[in-house]
Amino acid sequence: MRDPRRALAETLSQIDTLLGEGVSREDALCVPELSAESGVPQDVVKALLDGQEAPPEDITDRIISRIVHLRETRRRPDGSQHSYEEIALSFGASRASLKTLVSRQRKAAAAELDAGPRGRASGPLASTTAGVEKFFFGEPSGWLSAEPESALNDALQGVVAKLRAAARGEPYIAPRESAMRTAAALPDDKWELVQGLIEALEKQVRRERGFD
Repeated sequence: MRDPRRALAETLSQIDTLLGEGVSREDALCVPELSAESGVPQDVVKALLDGQEAPPEDITDRIISRIVHLRETRRRPDGSQHSYEEIALSFGASRASLKTLVSRQRKAAAAELDAGPRGRASGPLASTTAGVEKFFFGEPSGWLSAEPESALNDALQGVVAKLRAAARGEPYIAPRESAMRTAAALPDDKWELVQGLIEALEKQVRRERGFD
């Protein structure tokens, strides 16, 4: 398994090379944006960018803080937060169990929660993290339990892509934007197929999340 600290150091080295002389990381990297994307607190993001180590952190506390972070940063289209009941029902859990975990009522949850080796969630906690990740990201991704170095490194990949595109003199196009441009250029008959697929996926997501 690749060492998270080394992977982050390599990414930062790539960024320094792409920035060139006279441009610092502070000019190119937005700490609040990286924090929102990675789920890593801003002070820890700053420390990692400066080559320092992240402070020790209990795996369950990390997962709890990131669940809270997701509700704050990944909101409904109207700007409201997703409810704990909505999230829990999406993966067959109860609102009380998720709220108990997030409220840090650790004594009540301690008998059912366990952290496996190397800071990996296991047992009921792993099922909860997988369910929450699927709700927000469409599939389990390991985002909630990822070490700060790994989470920040993933968030920095977009920066690397933008800098590489700029170095080639090309405008950076995010994957979703690129996909939409490609779809918009399709002939009418092909676009109807894509539109039908999108509508089917939307209905499936709404059904799974209990909106319909």
